[in-house]
Amino acid sequence: MSLFETTGDNQELKDSLETNLKSIRARIAKVLEKCPDPDREVILVAVSKKQPVEKIQTLAGLGQQHFGENYVQEALSKMEKLSHLNIRWHFVGGLQTNKAKFVAGKFALAHSVDSLKLARELNKKSKAIKIVQPVLIQVNLAGEKQKYGVTRDDLPALARDILVMNHLRLDGLMIMPPYFDDPEKSKPFFSKLRMLKQDIEQTLGIKMPHLSMGMSGDFEAAVEEGATIVRVGTALFGSRPAQDLSESRQ
Repeated sequence: MSLFETTGDNQELKDSLETNLKSIRARIAKVLEKCPDPDREVILVAVSKKQPVEKIQTLAGLGQQHFGENYVQEALSKMEKLSHLNIRWHFVGGLQTNKAKFVAGKFALAHSVDSLKLARELNKKSKAIKIVQPVLIQVNLAGEKQKYGVTRDDLPALARDILVMNHLRLDGLMIMPPYFDDPEKSKPFFSKLRMLKQDIEQTLGIKMPHLSMGMSGDFEAAVEEGATIVRVGTALFGSRPAQDLSESRQ
């Protein structure tokens, strides 16, 4: 039996996932129409943690290319099983330095760099395999102790440190704001992250292409505030078949 294998009618599964995928893409497009930069590319990352391989394969067949995983070992198993597919994997979960060797070179983008120690280890592992690893810095603007991310005050220094690492490429910032029933309440966090990105770009004389922000409940608000990557799980896949801890660090 494959990882988190599902059973049932494959056509029914395909129809359901296709409906969800089209709906989310349409909602993103609708928001972009009202933005000052309607031609902005927004990458939809399908967060597939704890989701069965069958669903990932079906979505890939429907044209979804970007998938996000939170747990290193689960991700590596899925990569092996789905190596025949043209998938760009994103690592979106908390990451311990001792797992950095499994992330370097395996993921198109690592969203959750939040310390100099982790950045150095990723740079070391990337150098060993002669690649440049694209990364984002995760920022914790709300100061939530149960969530990871660098503080606003420590962000500029970490950005400067990463910029001098020859085997990391700083592509932008990521945030997981507090959970709100009303997505409008997430907007101040998204707006602040956008402004922090602009400040860093101006101060350090660089250009970072990405703001990774927005999930199933608030991705439209994130797009409105400038997201270039949204990370959508349950709104796309449906509920997860196994209990999950959303902020478990790998």
